[in-house]
Amino acid sequence: MTYVITQPCVDVLDRSCIDECPVDCIYEGNRMLYIHPDECIDCAACEPVCPVEAIYHEDDVPEEWESYTVANAEFFTTTGLGSPGGAARVGRTGTDVPPISELPPQA
Repeated sequence: MTYVITQPCVDVLDRSCIDECPVDCIYEGNRMLYIHPDECIDCAACEPVCPVEAIYHEDDVPEEWESYTVANAEFFTTTGLGSPGGAARVGRTGTDVPPISELPPQA
């Protein structure tokens, strides 16, 4: 199981969740953050600190944002990151998966 970052994070990138994650599994794309589904330990530390309430357990993602579960997982395969074992050493990737990069700017 894993947590998923959804649409409210797009163009916000607050990063509070990164500071709370004990396993460093939240990676920074260009327009949003992504939780690595294989590295997440399902601790929920990230969820309450998100100021825009963008983080959900994968079983609780609202129907309107279900595609973000796939987008979070695809980010690691389409960018070639795989499972690097920690976001800090990767840094900002400067890229997003097509469904995110194609969104209009969010307010």
